[in-house]
Amino acid sequence: DADLNPDNLAQALLMSRAQLYKKLKALTGLSVSIFVRHVRLAKALILLQEDEERPVGEVGYFVGFSDPGYFTKCFKERYG
Repeated sequence: DADLNPDNLAQALLMSRAQLYKKLKALTGLSVSIFVRHVRLAKALILLQEDEERPVGEVGYFVGFSDPGYFTKCFKERYG
C-alpha cells in the first residue's frame, strides 16, 4: 500500500514521527523505512503465493513499490 509511510503510521498509532522511530527501533532493531519495506514484501509474498499467475510487477505496485525493478531486487534480497 503506497499509503503506508512513516507519517501515516505515526498518525494511526497516535504518536509523533520521532516517537515512532524511537519505539520501532527499540522493538525491532529496524528503521521505519526498513520496517515498512518488510511489511510490503510480506504482503507481496502472500499475494504471489495465493496467485502464482499474477504478474510480479503488478504485485509490486499493489503493495506500494513504484519501481518494479526495485521491488524485484528487494524481494530477492529478502526471500531469495
